[in-house]
Amino acid sequence: MAIVFKKALCKNVADKSAVAKYHLQLLTLGQSVGIDRMVYQMKENSSLSKGDILSVIANFVECMRTNLYNGHSVNIRDFGVFSLSARTESAEVEKDCTAKKIRTVRINFRPSIGVRPDPASTRAEDGMEFVDLQTYLDS
Repeated sequence: MAIVFKKALCKNVADKSAVAKYHLQLLTLGQSVGIDRMVYQMKENSSLSKGDILSVIANFVECMRTNLYNGHSVNIRDFGVFSLSARTESAEVEKDCTAKKIRTVRINFRPSIGVRPDPASTRAEDGMEFVDLQTYLDS
């Protein structure tokens, strides 16, 4: 299955006088893959039951949150690193720069090299094929 893209005409918001240019936008087809489908696929490739896999995933999420909320980054080998970042309000003097200035906290993900998409990859399992939306609809 190929990754479908469309061509979108976009204006340069930084330069109002610049000519609009076409950019590719990757599209998602159909519904997102849910946990049930992922668990089924994992079950088919292992000796674990659906219940075992769901339990491991639930415990993993709980453990990851605990470690993130304790100020640690979480490095999942061959997958990537999860960490926290915050949006804050600035303060003119250092004594006013307190935790009350934190507006939102986000969980960031930095994929490892092995997970990061590479459109030029020649390995069969990593190869990506791209197809224009119109070509996809015509087939």
